[in-house]
Amino acid sequence: MTVVLIGSLLTSQAQLRTPAPSPLQTIKQDFGLGNIEISYSRPAMKGRKIFGDLVPYGNVWRTGANSATTLQFSDEVTIGGVKLAPGKYGLLSIPNKDSWTLIISKQTDVTSPAAYKQDMDVVRVNAPVTKAKGQTENFMIQVDNIKSTQCQIELSWDQTKVAFTVETDVDTRIMQQITTAMQGEKPPYFNAAMYFMDNGKDLNQALSWFEKAAAATPTAYWVQHQLANCLAKLGKKAEAKAAAQKSRELALAAKNMDYVKLNDKLLAELK
Repeated sequence: MTVVLIGSLLTSQAQLRTPAPSPLQTIKQDFGLGNIEISYSRPAMKGRKIFGDLVPYGNVWRTGANSATTLQFSDEVTIGGVKLAPGKYGLLSIPNKDSWTLIISKQTDVTSPAAYKQDMDVVRVNAPVTKAKGQTENFMIQVDNIKSTQCQIELSWDQTKVAFTVETDVDTRIMQQITTAMQGEKPPYFNAAMYFMDNGKDLNQALSWFEKAAAATPTAYWVQHQLANCLAKLGKKAEAKAAAQKSRELALAAKNMDYVKLNDKLLAELK
């Protein structure tokens, strides 16, 4: 009977589950025409001195805890002037007091410095250390400063923050899409015009497309508003006022006060 009880106790202990001290986090961020996925573990400070002690200076660090830290790109990106094909990569680092060396590697399973192979590096980036005002208890990686063609991947722990830039070429692909779509049965006049206006391209072409979009959807106050913005950028003040006023009236009829306010602001700027 005693043997049975002991066996039952051991089985019970083997099934015990407790929270991970450095929990895994996976984040996925839309970027450009694709996305970035980051998987890493988040160790806590727990009152310890981090950099220069728990994480030594000058040594390769897996940039997290437990499993390897990985980055996955669905589209081609550029980091540090080097183009990276879509795929999964390891993120390693060499922290120092004033700057870090951030390493994108073909290795996706490095959990200790001994496993790291420098000849598997894809790119190295030098990132200056920024001292944060607040303290980050758990190590954190996030994607910030997101624009259509670039973003930053930021690493923060304690009061230390470093970041590197990721770039993507979407313009060539979008321009090809626009050229093809304009030959279809239902050209995306509004979206194409917005892309041209927002990205410093031919405003006269954008205006032509805005006008076609407005003619096709005469009650679309948002189209009229962007038509007004385009006219204003071209210096056609009188036409811009007329378009903004029309957009305001349509927005008011649709009870969309946000666009009423947007048009009021534009009309004030055009006085």
